[in-house]
Amino acid sequence: MSVSNPEFSESSLLRPVEISREDHPHKKGASISLMFAAIGVVFGDIGTSPLYALKECFSPEHGIPFSTDAVYGVISMVFWAFAVVVSLKYVLFVMRANNHGEGGILALMALALRTAPSGSKRSLLIIMAGVFGACMFYGDAIITPAISVLSAVEGLEVISSDLTRYVMPITIFILVVLFVIQKTGTDVVGKLFGPIMMIWFITIGLMGLHQVIQNPAIFAAINPLFAIRFLIEHSLQGFIVLGAVFLVLTGAEALYADMGHFGLKPIRMGWFFIVMPCLLLNYFGQGAMFLGNPETISNPFFLMVPEGLVFPLVILATLATVIASQAVISGAFSMTSQAILLGFVPRMKVRHTSDREIGQIYMPLVNWVLLVLVIAVVLAFKKSENLAAAYGIAVTTTMIVTTFLAAIVMRVVWRWNTLLVTLVISAFLIVDLAFLTANLLKIMEGGWFPLLLGAVCFVFLMTWYQGRRILRHNATNNGIALKGFIDVLMQHPPHRVDGTAIFLTAHVDYVPVSFLHNLKHNHVLHERVLFLKVSIWDVPYVKDSERITLRDLGNGIYVARAVYGFNETPDMGQIIGLIEKSSDLKFELMDTSFFLSRDTIVSTEIPGMAIWREKLFCWMYQNAGRQSDFFKIPANRLVELGAKVEI
Repeated sequence: MSVSNPEFSESSLLRPVEISREDHPHKKGASISLMFAAIGVVFGDIGTSPLYALKECFSPEHGIPFSTDAVYGVISMVFWAFAVVVSLKYVLFVMRANNHGEGGILALMALALRTAPSGSKRSLLIIMAGVFGACMFYGDAIITPAISVLSAVEGLEVISSDLTRYVMPITIFILVVLFVIQKTGTDVVGKLFGPIMMIWFITIGLMGLHQVIQNPAIFAAINPLFAIRFLIEHSLQGFIVLGAVFLVLTGAEALYADMGHFGLKPIRMGWFFIVMPCLLLNYFGQGAMFLGNPETISNPFFLMVPEGLVFPLVILATLATVIASQAVISGAFSMTSQAILLGFVPRMKVRHTSDREIGQIYMPLVNWVLLVLVIAVVLAFKKSENLAAAYGIAVTTTMIVTTFLAAIVMRVVWRWNTLLVTLVISAFLIVDLAFLTANLLKIMEGGWFPLLLGAVCFVFLMTWYQGRRILRHNATNNGIALKGFIDVLMQHPPHRVDGTAIFLTAHVDYVPVSFLHNLKHNHVLHERVLFLKVSIWDVPYVKDSERITLRDLGNGIYVARAVYGFNETPDMGQIIGLIEKSSDLKFELMDTSFFLSRDTIVSTEIPGMAIWREKLFCWMYQNAGRQSDFFKIPANRLVELGAKVEI
């Protein structure tokens, strides 16, 4: 905390050198309990892929004739996909590119942005890549609940074909319940996630082990020559199957995105010691079953067990898919919260659902929009196999963006040798592009959906970001320097009244519009005036000791900046408490008024964005959440002053 800092200005302290969250859990070292907690949250998505992945690989629509070589080829591709993409790329390489312990596409984008000058073409390219990757994640957040729950409930068809008509209603019911309970938070339910997913992984591992024991020859598929031979012999058809093989990797991005909650070591331990062995056993088990009973291709996962165990397995699978869906829904809340603070999404209501875990939040608007879209997807695609194409494109696109941003971090932040970076990234890109190209062949079968959704989200996010930049540019160019204005004002000060006035400002070097309007209309100046700027830095968390910077302009006038990370939520009560704690200033809430400017944005012919985008930005601005709600300002102490702003 610094007070009366003469160098304090908007150009100073643009980002911290070393700021991290206090008492971050993974800094205390990996633990078995953290590993089990991670299994319940991080691996839900990738852990439920056996329900539909191999079923899609051997779909009759691909035109691949069934043969022993085809089984070995597909299982070999599954094994090496795990080895290269998940184990090597994500667990060993990409997860090292963390932003003060936090992972995920936006955290990686913020880390990569430190390598590019603000406003440069390179920074814009990084931003566009990161935002598009985030937008494709929303496609994942919509498709995951739909395909996961639908594929689990489809297990009823194995019991009896008469139950087929109940699959859709049961799926929609489960999804509605899942989204309705989001407002209660996952604090209590989360305690059950770990044990249930442990039971799930042990179960699917034992299912696979039972089949493998009967036909251990399937382990020969570890030889990569089977995969290579399969792709060469079947050419285009084999390439299409590669897109289905990618389904075993869905959820790999979650390992990186959820790293901040559990730490690197617990996730690595969970993957290598429990999750990957159980998944591979199940996939190899399905392959072994195919060799002995080719007819089981119709629904291999549920046909691995005797008929009497199918119904309990359907229940367990449904629980596992609900957990997988819960993880990706929570991820959508976290992603949106980060995007708001990084300036890509308008403010909206954020509610914390746990007093102990700051990462557990609920966003009503995001929740209900997701529910509507998920149900629409289920009704439109009807079967899990129809959703497979859409799922693959959503995830592969995000993975390629992650590779691109990781390359920047490796070369510029880590300062790795150019040749080494080229070799590593080229290897990853070859695999990523192969999977993407294979999935792009399915655009007409449903792959268009995540691309359309991602494009629409991208337009909204970039329009908001660029519109905000235009507003800041106009404020800077047309603004009045704060220090000079105060010096002149105090030569002939207006009438001063009791109490404290806090003016929220977008720039600590310029006079906020709300202050000018107050002087113009009320002709008074409070006994104590505080200009407050809330800044968001490109780190996930900021220590309280580093959060506040204060400057005394004299005559009871102060300028303060409160700094937050992109995983935190600004809180006016906390800010005032920290100012009191570190200075002689004391605040009585009933004697304090908060002044905000509530602007009306008007689209004009002034150079900036296209007219249609300016109108879109105006609409988004007018419908954004109120600043006072976002910053938790008491409604009875709030004064809003309006202004018209042209862009």
